[in-house]
Formats: sequence, C-alpha cells, structure tokens
Amino acid sequence: MTFDDVIGQKEAKERLLQLIKENRVPHAMLFTGPSGTGKLALAVAFASLLLNPEDNPNYNNAKAMLDNFEHPDLHFTYPTIKLPSMASDYKPVSDDFAQEWHSLITKTRYFSIAQWTAQIGDDKKRAIITAGESEALLHKLSIKSSQGGYKVSIIWLPELMNLECANKILKLLEEPPKGTIFLLVSEEPEKLLETIRSRTQRFDVKRIAEDDIRQALITRRSINEDDSTRISRIAHGSWSEALQAIDVGNEERQFLDMFETLMRLCYMRRVKDLKKWTDAVSAYGRDKQRRMIVYFQRQVRENFVYNFHNPELNYQTREEAGFSRNFARFINEANVIGINDVLQTAYRDLGQNANAKIVFFDLALKMIVLLLTK
Repeated sequence: MTFDDVIGQKEAKERLLQLIKENRVPHAMLFTGPSGTGKLALAVAFASLLLNPEDNPNYNNAKAMLDNFEHPDLHFTYPTIKLPSMASDYKPVSDDFAQEWHSLITKTRYFSIAQWTAQIGDDKKRAIITAGESEALLHKLSIKSSQGGYKVSIIWLPELMNLECANKILKLLEEPPKGTIFLLVSEEPEKLLETIRSRTQRFDVKRIAEDDIRQALITRRSINEDDSTRISRIAHGSWSEALQAIDVGNEERQFLDMFETLMRLCYMRRVKDLKKWTDAVSAYGRDKQRRMIVYFQRQVRENFVYNFHNPELNYQTREEAGFSRNFARFINEANVIGINDVLQTAYRDLGQNANAKIVFFDLALKMIVLLLTK
C-alpha cells in the first residue's frame, strides 16, 4: 500500500512525507475528517513508509508482507460484535475477525462501519471496541519489533471504544511501548476522551477534490467522461459515495424509495399506510436507520435548492432529480427548517436507543403537518 493508492489528497501526502523526512513523526496521530475521504488509506500508506523505508535492506520482503497486510509489526484494532457462539462474559477482540478484516481491507481501504459490520455478519448489531481489545493490543506491542524498526498500531474508529477500553488505551498513549507509533483513524473525534485527544497530534483530512474523484472514476473504474463528471459532483468529496453512486443496487437506492414513499403518504395523509412504512424501516438496524435519516436530510436540502432552478447548486443522481421535479415545490422557506429539525430529533432519539417505531411514526405524523405549510 503506497500513497499512489490514495485518491487525491496531494497536500496530506506531502505533509506526511515531510514528517518522515524531518524525523518529526509523533508517537500518536489522530486522523480525522469526513467519511470516504481516505483517512484509513492515508494511515495505512503512512504506516507502510514507516515500516519499510527506502533504505531498508529487506525492502522487497517487507513490501510483499505489507502489500498482503501480513507484516508482523503492523497491528489493526477495529470495532467488533459479540457472536451467538461466544460466551456471555467474553469480550470480543479484533483477532476474532482477522480473516474478515483481511478480506475487506485487501479489496479497499475505503469502507464504512456499515460495510464492516455486514462483512462480519450482522449489520443490526452495534459494533464496539472492548476492553479485551486493549489487553490484547498491550500484549502485541510489548513484544520486540520483528524487523528491528517501528511497530505501528492503527486503531480504526476509536470513538467506538467503550469507557473501560478507552481508559486502558489512554495509558498506552501516555506510556507507549518503545518504538511504537499509534495512528488513530476517527470520523467523530469529539466522542473521544479529551485526555486521548490531548495525547495525539491531530491530522485533518479534507474532502477529496472533485477533479481527483473524476479522474479516479475514469482511470480506476473505466467510467465515461460525462458520468464521471456527474458522479464526482454528487460524491461531496467522498470516494465511498462515488462508488455507491455507480452501484445501482446500493443502499441509497433503497433510502430514496423510502423517502419517496414517506413523502407521498404524508402528502396524501394515509396514516394506516404510514404505519406500515414505520414497521418496515423499524426492522432496519439502528445504524442503518440513522444513515437513512442523514440521507433524508440531504434530500430535503437538495429539494429546497432545486427550487432555485440552478443545476450547478444541485448534487443529485438522475433518479433523485427525477423525483424532485414534482416534489421540490413542497419544500419551501416556511417548512424546510422545521422538517430538518424533525429529522435531526429522530436521529438523536435513535442514537439514544429510543423505540424506533415510536420515533418513525412520530416523524411521519409531524411531516404531514409540515408538508402542508406554505
């Protein structure tokens, strides 16, 4: 894995290379930024450079191990779930899902927590990093480097550590094993303990430039010029969203169907059918429900902007724009803020484990009133 595999991010690559060149690599770094921008890809490429500098006498051997994600001094920590086969008092660790992780990360370094939980078999369960993981990581890092150089620990989504784990990781960051570099890759750093954030050097990763996504779609995915231009605009600087846009069977197609159904039923005030809609979305996993709410918020924004009749301001697929042609007029200055507030409340309540059926039915009833507001 090299920086050539990372989509765009020229400035970020140069900053990381400068740290190595000037021998200023901190013992702990916190990679942050929007989803799909390549934080994990950058961290892995950076780790590869640290573990296999150009003057390494065993360069080819180390490169082969890194390319296959089998280097003994590269350690991954990631959220896990408890499987039915595990004992009730067992604390799952990353090694329990090493095969699934290897399978996914060798294919792509651009994936979401939803894709990861689907990979390990249950996207309805909330994945976390347990205290068992911190103990396992301490054991790994206490062993001397097998190659005589750095040991690198990449912790993906550290905000999903439970409190017991977070406190133990904090001690590792305060007293790191000799020659160890920690690379934390986070999408919600504000959820980390302040003491953990203070022990790391923050490295902000910006959204990928639109032209970089367009070029990557052409060269890596053989997408034609027109489609790559359209997709790069609606990707919002995220390679993951660009890939989703070219997958006709992706999750967002389902979310669009649910958005269209909700709005039509609310406009027609068909309460019984809205109850069926509520039952359907309540069957989704909690994380999927929250992703759907975020998608709904984006569509509300796009439909409001659609009314300005300036295509340059809209970021929609053909299917989304097709629905907006007739629906956009119902999202106006009088109700757009109210609709967004209702969706934001639903997102918050779902995050606090509120009953999904109550949350979504309440959302639907309020939406009936809001769509009639002019």
